[in-house]
Amino acid sequence: MNDISSKTLSGFKYVYLIIFFTLLSGVFYPITVNTNYDRVFLGIFILFLSLAGSILLYKATTSETKRGIFFGSGFVLIGFSLYSIFWMTGQV
Repeated sequence: MNDISSKTLSGFKYVYLIIFFTLLSGVFYPITVNTNYDRVFLGIFILFLSLAGSILLYKATTSETKRGIFFGSGFVLIGFSLYSIFWMTGQV
């Protein structure tokens, strides 16, 4: 019973993150303005990229053996997502 409740809570955690990122990326904006959803899906993807980078940075602080790999790849993902945000807004 404890294993099932642990998996259920873990599933709710990821559902919460997906809902949070879709709302954060402005999923209601195309509905109110009658535009397409292309930029919204790109925004959700960029947010998930930065989330993956931050998870890798967290793993770098807790891992003993692959600290450099996690640290470097985490910063690369966060840097790429930051560049993608600037590219998407047209400031690059």
